[in-house]
Amino acid sequence: MSRPRAKLTNNFPGCPVESTLSLLDGKWKGVILYHLLNDGTLRFNELRRRLSAVTQRMLTKQLRELEDAGIVSRKVFPVVPPRVDYSLTPLGLSLEPVILALDAWGKANVACRNGVKTVSLQANAADDADTDARSAA
Repeated sequence: MSRPRAKLTNNFPGCPVESTLSLLDGKWKGVILYHLLNDGTLRFNELRRRLSAVTQRMLTKQLRELEDAGIVSRKVFPVVPPRVDYSLTPLGLSLEPVILALDAWGKANVACRNGVKTVSLQANAADDADTDARSAA
């Protein structure tokens, strides 16, 4: 099993951006944080339904890493069947501006059509270049 970059060395990365990204490093962590931020406390299976493409094993792994970092809290209820709730800690809640900024940027600049993601900034820049080239000709 691979380990996060921050755990590969004894020294934590020096750059604040790299340090922050090493805590959030993982395909599903940002999406998990987004759903916990928007919906509050969620049970494991509620998270799994919201992230339909993630496997149970990967979701568990990403949640454990977020829990180890102190970003997510896990509460186990002693009932049958087992019930586990996940919520953001105060440290996790402090990531709200970062998650909301990513959400706003994605809504403004990323489109998904027929399963293909496109970034509109690059498309607009290419269209502008084509228009300028045609105007000059």
